[in-house]
Amino acid sequence: MLQSKDIAVVILNWNGKKLLETFLPSVIKYAEGAQIYVADNASTDDSVAFVTKHFSTVRVIKNTKNGGYAKGYNDALKEVKEPLLCLLNSDIEVTANWLQPIIETFNADETTAIIQPKILDYKNKSYFEYAGAAGGFIDTYGYPYCRGRIFDTIEKDLGQYNTTATIFWASGACLFIRNSVFKALDGFDESYFAHMEEIDLCWRAFNANYKTKYVGASTVYHVGGATLSKTNPKKTYLNFRNSLFTLVKNTDKHLFTRTVTRMLLDGIAALRFLIQLKPKCFLAILKAHGALYSNLGKVLKTRKQLPKRSNYQESKSIVWAYFIKRRTKF
Repeated sequence: MLQSKDIAVVILNWNGKKLLETFLPSVIKYAEGAQIYVADNASTDDSVAFVTKHFSTVRVIKNTKNGGYAKGYNDALKEVKEPLLCLLNSDIEVTANWLQPIIETFNADETTAIIQPKILDYKNKSYFEYAGAAGGFIDTYGYPYCRGRIFDTIEKDLGQYNTTATIFWASGACLFIRNSVFKALDGFDESYFAHMEEIDLCWRAFNANYKTKYVGASTVYHVGGATLSKTNPKKTYLNFRNSLFTLVKNTDKHLFTRTVTRMLLDGIAALRFLIQLKPKCFLAILKAHGALYSNLGKVLKTRKQLPKRSNYQESKSIVWAYFIKRRTKF
């Protein structure tokens, strides 16, 4: 049976001294026997020296370069041996007893490979946080959404998602995964750099017959946007590009029609950015589509190497449900 000593809490850091100073104490306080790591992505500030000096129980792993979220974790986790991994953003405040419900859920079902807790907004603690909320799902065109957050509509936490539930993807802000499964899936796709890599990982886990769950009895608070804001053109580019890559790599059927429809919907989103006088985000979506065209051979080759599985929990079109039918809650 897994225990708290079997958990490695791994915090990826890049020039995040202020975040570590603010949030690392809560992780240490409520770690409950877990081993804490700071995986440093070649920071140029003094965050590594700060951790070494002030938090002697925390182990520091030094990556040789900043490979983003995907490569950063892939490189660092090669050195981590604990059976359970908790990939934790540096801008998260954890709470008392956040680990025990997670451990119990892993122990209850060996096919449960990935878990996320309830993620609330650090700046407005009665509301869910954008990046993950109460667990993620995906629609037929590869658009992700969450229980508690659909596009920019965020629900208040009224206890409506307090139970444990099977979900499709877990947020990379706080993602628990069995070490053996992470390695069996070859970790994150490093071409993503950042954004959507956790959805790709969870989709590949699903196709390999593993379960992803949400545990409402465990709560963390996430600042969000600490690295890139939601309206940053680079984030827009990575989100749209990586989401397209994920759809093409992992969807089980109707690849052509799903991808073409998805790209048309992306075009509408791009025009919306233009109307909102956000030309850089408009260009970011065009650039994302160009990246799919230029990398299509490579992505299709990867697709052929991956197992496929149908019957995942998808909606027909979250875009239609939200923007046309005005459904704003899960």
